[in-house]
Amino acid sequence: MPVLDRFDLTGKVALVTGGYRGLGQAFARALAEAGADVVIGARDGDKSAAEAEALAAATGRRTLGLRLDVTSRPEVEAAIERITSEFGRLDVLVNNAGTCVHRPALEVTDEEFDDVLTTNVKGVWLPSVVAARWMADHGGGNIVNIGSISAQIVNRPQQQPAYNASKAAVHQLTKSLAAEWAPLGIRVNALAPGYVKTEMAPVDKPEFRRMWIDDAPMQRYSTPEEIAASVVYLASDASSFSTGAVIVTDGGYTLF
Repeated sequence: MPVLDRFDLTGKVALVTGGYRGLGQAFARALAEAGADVVIGARDGDKSAAEAEALAAATGRRTLGLRLDVTSRPEVEAAIERITSEFGRLDVLVNNAGTCVHRPALEVTDEEFDDVLTTNVKGVWLPSVVAARWMADHGGGNIVNIGSISAQIVNRPQQQPAYNASKAAVHQLTKSLAAEWAPLGIRVNALAPGYVKTEMAPVDKPEFRRMWIDDAPMQRYSTPEEIAASVVYLASDASSFSTGAVIVTDGGYTLF
């Protein structure tokens, strides 16, 4: 197979959680541009549907936007059932939905801690296990978990202990599921982005620039589109011999 054909996702169906804005939006668009039909699932069903319509218009791919609370087993099961019924398959799951609290540990409430861990860890666990049951019965599949360099370092100057712990859990969960599900034909990998400029992440603000940008060897932030290219790699046959991997895309930030 020619090497570029290995990145082709034509005929595949992908679900991107939290896919109507930020990194998730870029992931959904990249997967569609690579040939996949794409489902966007997030708590805001209206915004998911609107982004799915825009994606279909831009790429010509078949799309669907739906409400999906990744912490609710009934909603996850209903979403997987709908996707596999309407599209006939589910080949790729991108677990992107997440949340963060930026405050010192002594100021984080129990409710906030629970919300971060539930959304970021259970919100990876539930879609993965529900999708994997279907994938295992239909020839396998591919799961891409969005982790973070925050799983490996303590970010500064912002303080986000719950988020850091949750992303470390995502990385280890990725490895555990990869080991279990390889015999089922299911690959599970993770992507660990560094600082990416989105409408939710003011990475180029002057008060953050020295520690977020200048400290990195490449001395710049990433764009969502740059990160999305790695998602296509992990979702496609280009990475066919990779499972349990955590790919860091951070401009060299974690080298120091």
